[in-house]
This record gives sequence, structure tokens and C-alpha cells, in this order.
Amino acid sequence: MSSSSNSSVETALPKTQKEWRKALDELPATPERIPAFFFGHGSPMLAFPEHEAERMGEVMKGNGPKGALAAFLKDFGPALLSKYKPKGVVVFSAHWETLGERLVTDYGDENPLLMDYYGFQPAMYQLKFKSRGDSALSERVVQLYKDAGYLARTTTKLEPRGEDGRGFSGPGLDHGVFVPFRLMFGEEFTDIPIVEVSMDGSLDPQKNWALGEVVAPLRLDNTQPLSRFFADNLRGRREGILVLSGGLLVHNLRDFSSFSETHANSLVKEFNQAILDAVTIADPVARKEAMLGLVKHRGFRAAHPRADHFIPLYIAAGAGGTDADVKVVSAIYGAPAFAFDP
Repeated sequence: MSSSSNSSVETALPKTQKEWRKALDELPATPERIPAFFFGHGSPMLAFPEHEAERMGEVMKGNGPKGALAAFLKDFGPALLSKYKPKGVVVFSAHWETLGERLVTDYGDENPLLMDYYGFQPAMYQLKFKSRGDSALSERVVQLYKDAGYLARTTTKLEPRGEDGRGFSGPGLDHGVFVPFRLMFGEEFTDIPIVEVSMDGSLDPQKNWALGEVVAPLRLDNTQPLSRFFADNLRGRREGILVLSGGLLVHNLRDFSSFSETHANSLVKEFNQAILDAVTIADPVARKEAMLGLVKHRGFRAAHPRADHFIPLYIAAGAGGTDADVKVVSAIYGAPAFAFDP
């Protein structure tokens, strides 16, 4: 989908449930070539008890359990499973970054949860999301990174990876994964494994784009005609893995008004529109140039004092492959979903 003007993008992109359901329905059912997705992973407020959502301020209510993002995620997960029938999920999160090496979870028969948020009501530390890992998938991801010249290794339940709001340092899937996944897949989801990978803590757009490129072969089934890029990387494997990269395209905890399209200042809204304009450029080369240039936009720091929640966009784009098309699945303000190579 391309655009010649800001107004055409605004009117064409799916922002209501009816529109995003239509966009999801229009995604081709291609288990042999699963797109890579960027998605807005939301915040812990998605998991607030619904009766407490009524007490949220107007700015934050849209980010809670009755808001548009929660409704989208409940549609998004089942559509992914139905259309692509993935054999596993590899996920990157804005809440896990490492310098110098890639870490890949290998948590065995049950993935622990890292409740890496603070100061919430006790119920928020009792959330459940039962899922499993898979050592073979973890090792496959590690080997892809090693083959590409990276330092990479698995991390187990015995190795803490961050601070938990319950008062200890521990392992686990962080809230950028388990909070949206509870809505997408239900509180118990053990049919296929979930493996999380750390992003590059330099927060460099090009370096993280390259991280996505490394895992692109996981999405594909080599029984179908493929581009040279993918054919050279598949090496006779049938993969069928869903690659997801979660963040937020507006994330400024110093200015809570920025989380609301109604209340955000004009600079933040201009930046949000610039993202949509860049992602919907038809030509892959021009699109990449425009996307990499977003960190120089005059509204970037107003939306992102730190770039951690923005960088997952580049990982998803890289995982889409060299000449990928892009489909905007949802254009929810600050938390859209894009399919790369749909």
C-alpha cells in the first residue's frame, strides 16, 4: 500500500475494529511464507481488571482492557494462528536488550514470567500466561546468529535476565510479551513453543534491522519458489515460525498526554503520521531509507525520550526480507501492526 499524501494514508488505513478485521481477513493464508509482524505490545494496563478500567483517566483509558488495542490484540492472535498455522513463535520485545551478544530463551516445558513493572496493585503480580519453550528452536535461532557472525547463546531459568516487580531478579518472558500474548492467545497457550530473543542494546536502527534479517529464514517453507535471498539461507529446512517484534511507536512516560491521539501535542502526532507515511512507501529501497530516517524526525524525541520501544519496528522490517511489501493491519495511534512480506 502506498500513499501520495498524508490525508490519503489517514483515510485508507484501518483504525476501527471493522477496518482492522477486514485487513486481517485480507492477509493471504500462507503457512509456507509467514509474514514478519511489528505490533503494538501495549502496557501492563492492558491487564488491569475491567472494573478498574472505569477509573482510568481519559488519556489512559484507550490503553486499558476495554480500549482499541486490547480489542485488536484479541482479533490479531487468532487470525495469525488460523492463517499461518505456525510451528512456533520467535518474539523480540522492547523490554529486552543486550550488548555484545544475542540471548535466546531456552526455558523448557514452561516459560516463567518476568513481571518487570513496579508500583501496581497486587492483582497485577498474579497474572497468568502458561506457555512453553523448545530447545531445538532456541538452538536454531542461536545458530542462525552464529552463522551470521554474532555472539549468541541460550539462557535458561537458572539465569536472571532482569528485575521483577515482586522484589527479585529473575528469568522469564517480560511484560512486553506475556501481557499482549494473554489477549492474543489466551492465558494457557502450549500448542506451539515461544522463544524470546534480545534486541541490540545500542538501539541503532541499522544494527537492529540486521538482527531481523538473520531470522527471516525461520518464516519460510522451502517447498515453495523463493527469492535468492531466502533460498540461500533456508538450507533445506522447513521452518514455519511466526516472527513477532513488539514495541510502541509513541512511548513517552514523561508526557502521558502523548499516549492519546486526542491529547498528544502536534509534534508527536506529526511523528506518528510520518511513521505511517514511511512504512507505506511502495518501493522497498525508498521505504527503508525513509524508515531509517525517522529517528532524525523533529518529533522523534517528543515521542521517544529513549528509543527502546521504537527499535523493534526495525527488527520486524528486517525479518520481512529484502524486497518485502508491507501491509498495515492496524493503524491504532501509537500502537499499530504491520505485516512485512504479507
